[in-house]
Amino acid sequence: MKSNLAWDDFRLVKAIADHGGLTGAAAALGVNHSTVFRRLGQIEDQLGLPLFERHKTGYVATCAGEEMAVLASRMEEDVTAFDRRLAGRDVAPSGEVRITTTDTLFLNMLLPIFAAFRKAHPAIRLDVAIGYQTLNLSKRDADVAIRASDSPGETLVGRRLATLNWAIYGRREDGLTPQEAADPSALFERDWVTLGDQLGYVKAARHVHDHVAPERIALKCSAVLGLTEAVEQGIGIGPLPCFIADQHPSLQRLTAPNPDFSTGLWILTHPDIRNAPRVRAFMDFCGSELAKHRGLIEGTG
Repeated sequence: MKSNLAWDDFRLVKAIADHGGLTGAAAALGVNHSTVFRRLGQIEDQLGLPLFERHKTGYVATCAGEEMAVLASRMEEDVTAFDRRLAGRDVAPSGEVRITTTDTLFLNMLLPIFAAFRKAHPAIRLDVAIGYQTLNLSKRDADVAIRASDSPGETLVGRRLATLNWAIYGRREDGLTPQEAADPSALFERDWVTLGDQLGYVKAARHVHDHVAPERIALKCSAVLGLTEAVEQGIGIGPLPCFIADQHPSLQRLTAPNPDFSTGLWILTHPDIRNAPRVRAFMDFCGSELAKHRGLIEGTG
């Protein structure tokens, strides 16, 4: 048997194994179904043995096919690691920095900092991915993450900037009753708003779920910004990050920041690119600027 396999052959086999068939593999590789079918046949003829068993439910890798897919995964990881190392050898603070963060941090804290950073480093472009999902910095889905977390990832480097605190807020015009001021548990008799089930893992959302009767939860929302608006509209009281709510004059803090709600605020990157000038410039600038707002983030003023 004579084999002259190329990297693209391994990629094709891995794509079929990952997607369990030709259609998903074709979509992932950006080619048509017939191309994948024809190329797989050529590879199997070249090797002299089948790489997949064909079933009605899809393609199942044989021992040889599975071994090729595993090897392709290792090759892909090596290529990604090499790309990260090259990115870490930039000699000037220029190029693009990909950042992942949440909409709440982006709109209420980071945008002015990003604007100031661009003035200081006009040769560096920013690509911001907004979302609550955690992007993979090891695979270069992003270069820098600015996120709230208690477990930021052992393989990443960076620093904890502050403790992101939450408290219970309501409309200032509604205030606190004497009974509520004397006994905060009386607040559970009010209508509440809280994060939806998609964000049920957030500590503040768990607290509402555990302490507020279901019939008292007037509204659930999948976005913290929407929750803030709901409190302002008087739909109910609810937990909000201090750095957002304290910037709304119409809102009043009904309880002190609850340490059970708090998480760390981190700025993180991958070790392979930590010394890239563009990444280092961004990390240093943003870290320094965010530290200036520690009082707002922690709800201490």
